[in-house]
Amino acid sequence: MKIREGGMPGEEMWKTFFDPEVILKELGLNEGTRAVVDFGCGYGTFTIPAARLTKGTVYGFDIEAELIEACKSKAREEGLASVICQQRDFMLDGTGLPDETADYVMMFNILHAEKPLALLQEAYRILSPLGKIGVIHWNYDPSTPRGPSMDIRPRPEQCRAWMEAAGFELVRPHIDLPPYHYGVIGRKPAY
Repeated sequence: MKIREGGMPGEEMWKTFFDPEVILKELGLNEGTRAVVDFGCGYGTFTIPAARLTKGTVYGFDIEAELIEACKSKAREEGLASVICQQRDFMLDGTGLPDETADYVMMFNILHAEKPLALLQEAYRILSPLGKIGVIHWNYDPSTPRGPSMDIRPRPEQCRAWMEAAGFELVRPHIDLPPYHYGVIGRKPAY
């Protein structure tokens, strides 16, 4: 199942919308992070920098075969054996990863999906206790150069409410990620 209005722009345009390394550091990803999961890895825009920042495995999932191939190619070019890209309809079938195996989940520009809570519940399932989730999305502003239509674009308060409904504690409820995005960090509670 494809994400609503999920068409990706060309990679050259896509790269102009963010600074992945800055965003990942701002969202708490660091070399102590082991298993990272990227829901909707696309061109590898965040998957590849996450693999450079961390010491563990980075899993990238996407429904589009050509995007998975692009991400795999970048990982090979950079010698990043820790990147595992898999074509998978995680909206319908989940990630296929065992329970509590991830330390960090990236959900970037994806919560405009028809069932955002289901995505967050899958993230909760695969995160280990005290594992973190980083969410970014386009600002709720019609003047952004891209992003889903305003009728399905989530507001920051919606993302926070969905995260809490999925069981996450909010660690940083709002992070400005100029020029076009905001972020939220959540954590799976300890038992």
